[in-house]
Amino acid sequence: MDPNHPALVAARSSWRCVHAKDKQGWLDLMAEDICVEDPIGLAVTNPDGKGIRGKPAMREFWEKNIDPNSIVVETHESFAAGDESAHRMTLTTAFPGGMKMIVNGIFTYRVNGEGKLTNLRGYWAVDEAEVVKP
Repeated sequence: MDPNHPALVAARSSWRCVHAKDKQGWLDLMAEDICVEDPIGLAVTNPDGKGIRGKPAMREFWEKNIDPNSIVVETHESFAAGDESAHRMTLTTAFPGGMKMIVNGIFTYRVNGEGKLTNLRGYWAVDEAEVVKP
């Protein structure tokens, strides 16, 4: 697999920005018409099940879900084809107060011709996440 595949580069850059708490760097990776479904279907982070759409909504998503929490992205396997990459990952989110949520899933990233993220989809279910109380 080409480590410089545009969708792999965008995915890895996204994780780096999350770890570094670099909101503007994260938003700069995205196309204006970005659509994020994390997870796919109805969830607190996807209330209508149609995804979070556009950079202004992604800024709000960051402020509600990423900024106040500590998130660790652990990648187990990655694949790239066409304009997408797919990753088997574990996401561990530590919330203020000490509670943690551990999610295992498959996450896909699609880029456009400029290498900007157009879609991010998370294949996982809220009711299957592991919750660790303080």
